Amino acid sequence: MNPTLQFLKLQFVVITLHIVRGQIVINGEQIVPMDILSKRLRERAEQLGISNAEAARRVGLDERRYAHYVAGRREPDLAILVRIALSLGTTPNWLLGVAGHADAVAETTDLLERFANAANGMTLEELQLCIILAEAIVAAKTRR
Repeated sequence: MNPTLQFLKLQFVVITLHIVRGQIVINGEQIVPMDILSKRLRERAEQLGISNAEAARRVGLDERRYAHYVAGRREPDLAILVRIALSLGTTPNWLLGVAGHADAVAETTDLLERFANAANGMTLEELQLCIILAEAIVAAKTRR
């Protein structure tokens, strides 16, 4: 191909760059900064009350490798990201800061953890009453 023709073809390539809610979008593809992932990894470990070493153990990764993800020095491939999310009881979308259903899942997880912590301080009879109440709420919703 003639060099002038190649130049003409190249000058029509347009790259669109947008910043959407603090995330970079290039030609419609969302690029998630790794500082979001590292922040979410720290946040999730704190929610679970575990150290980075324990998180790495749960995921089945070398502690040093996991520390690179937490520090934002490296990014996991998709398979590792999914493994991290499953091991920490969350979703890849939440870890990457993608809004939507993942936020609801994280909120539900937080509430269930709070309920479980409260239940640990209850007697068996109090726990049974809470379960009956929860079942009554669900039954009332299904009758509507």
